[in-house]
Amino acid sequence: MIALILLYPASAGAGERACGSREPIATIYEIGPALYSCWKPPPGTENLEITLRFALRRDGSMIGNPRASYAKLGQDMPLKRAFVASVLEALYQNLPLPITDDFGGAIAGRPITLLFSTDDSSTAMDTSL
Repeated sequence: MIALILLYPASAGAGERACGSREPIATIYEIGPALYSCWKPPPGTENLEITLRFALRRDGSMIGNPRASYAKLGQDMPLKRAFVASVLEALYQNLPLPITDDFGGAIAGRPITLLFSTDDSSTAMDTSL
């Protein structure tokens, strides 16, 4: 199985891409910034993280629902819920992603993993195929 893994931290308004941009995505490096562009972590959620795993169709829509493969959410239930809701809202605001036909064929059905973190020390990035 080949996995596309993008583990680099998102911060509010990360990247240079505008929230909801319909500019075509042609590389794996553009997926994270596109999905992170609308993310606004709620106040008080510092040092929280969640890693989501999902797959896309060739048209940029999601196959099924994302799955959390890692979470560091603390003990405060209302903050946990608000943090996770903010991540899911950012994800669904941008779907389907405007991916090019060639890139859509390359990533269709392959797992993609994204880290959403409010911890500034998280800096890992892996895009191995």
